[in-house]
Amino acid sequence: MAERVINFSPGPSTLPLPVLQQAQRDLVSLPNVGASPLEISHRGAWFTSVIEEAEENLRTLLVVPADYRVLFCQGGATMQFAMSAMNFLPGAGRPAEFVVTGAWGERAAREAGKVGPVRVAWTDRDDGFRRTPTDEELRRELSGGVAYVHVTSNETIQGVEFPDTPDAPEGVPLVTDASSDFLSRPVDIGAHGLLYAGAQKNAGPAGVTVVLVRDDLLSRIPEGLPAMLDYRTYVEHRSMYNTPPVFAIYVLMLVTRWLRDEIGGLEAMAAINRDKAAMLYEVLDADPGFYRGHADPGSRSLMNVTFRLPTTELESAFLARAAEQGMVELKGHRSVGGIRASIYNAMTRESVETLAAFMRGFRARAGS
Repeated sequence: MAERVINFSPGPSTLPLPVLQQAQRDLVSLPNVGASPLEISHRGAWFTSVIEEAEENLRTLLVVPADYRVLFCQGGATMQFAMSAMNFLPGAGRPAEFVVTGAWGERAAREAGKVGPVRVAWTDRDDGFRRTPTDEELRRELSGGVAYVHVTSNETIQGVEFPDTPDAPEGVPLVTDASSDFLSRPVDIGAHGLLYAGAQKNAGPAGVTVVLVRDDLLSRIPEGLPAMLDYRTYVEHRSMYNTPPVFAIYVLMLVTRWLRDEIGGLEAMAAINRDKAAMLYEVLDADPGFYRGHADPGSRSLMNVTFRLPTTELESAFLARAAEQGMVELKGHRSVGGIRASIYNAMTRESVETLAAFMRGFRARAGS
């Protein structure tokens, strides 16, 4: 097998090696099945057991209350931007409010605005998306009595993350795009009306999106939606109204099994993630004139560490030398530039240590 690089891609991102090895063993012929997970029917007993375990593992890891449905959708978070609005905004007679902490929150608000009235209640756009709002700011800016409040728990592009689940006004459903920090830490699912997450950061490969929705919200869905854009379709047909992304759900099942059995759950995963992020932020904080972190300290992402160097020439040299040492996908998003190290669940501590050591060495070679 060719030597694996250290892959800091923001998504699709690195997967746990034991998961890849298991998928490799199963790829040609599943034990006692005789077919590949890439070619097996989603109506058969094998996939029924896979999707049932995937749901049960998610319920266990996230402590999902009994009155929530676990759905497996397609189209990524981008489809959920519109789908959540189509299900909960028409007929509400009031707008949805968006807390915009980065580029993905802006996109979500823009898509929802095609469906119904949207109000941006808080945004940090003028300051370059460097922080999340304080609790006091949210209490002041969220008006209450709206269809729902939407937040993005972690912004991959700017590297800004809510340290905790924000509060929505009483009686207002909280809708959260949790794509890039899903399963990275415990979450109070009961504080949400709807939480959705594309799998390709922490939960599996691209192609499946996990949706957790509270039962009472299903009664708000208007009639006449296309079947694949109506959450009730997924509830009624157990996410198998049409052919689901079988292989992606299978790998998600393996990832959740890894989190449960090998990591020890989300509390343990969160501790590992805090430790990994701290190693990189320590390097940034030791020389803020050279490594210029983007996010304010209180809003720093544990998943995406973003920073700039004094010049674009130094950034290009940083990326080139890192690639020579087997560290790839460190280039910041094209809209903001700079460097971005995505250190999702499957990124090992040893790999983050390698990057931190490289950063210190690069700074020393760069001189004053």
